Amino acid sequence: MPLSYTDILMRLGAAVVVGAALGLDRELHKKPAGLRTMAMVSLGSAVFMLLIVNHSAPIELAETSRVIQGVITGIGFIGAGTILHRDAEGMVHGLTTAASIWLAAGLGIGCGLALWPIVVVGVGLGLLILALAPVEARLRRRWGA
Repeated sequence: MPLSYTDILMRLGAAVVVGAALGLDRELHKKPAGLRTMAMVSLGSAVFMLLIVNHSAPIELAETSRVIQGVITGIGFIGAGTILHRDAEGMVHGLTTAASIWLAAGLGIGCGLALWPIVVVGVGLGLLILALAPVEARLRRRWGA
């Protein structure tokens, strides 16, 4: 059965909010993928899921699985674009941003499927991990890594 406009708006709105929440951290740290990028990734993922769940035919697990696989693969390419390897320094930059993009896509999928407990815990843990950056920097300074 097709979803109501209210339900669609709630799912897509939630996707934008959780993506923007992750993106705000990246934006504040002046990373290449910020608030708008993360919100769009999450929204896009939710839209793709709603295209599958919002029709009158029964939802088949195989269809849903294929859409999720496609989103994950496509987002992998976007995330890869944020990773930089600097041979002279021997360092890799952008992995956290790439992982955040991947998480934003997963949260968007969760919003599209209305899996609210997973979305809430996922965004909460994601924000907690991103908030650990000062702790990580302090440990690097202390141990010289």
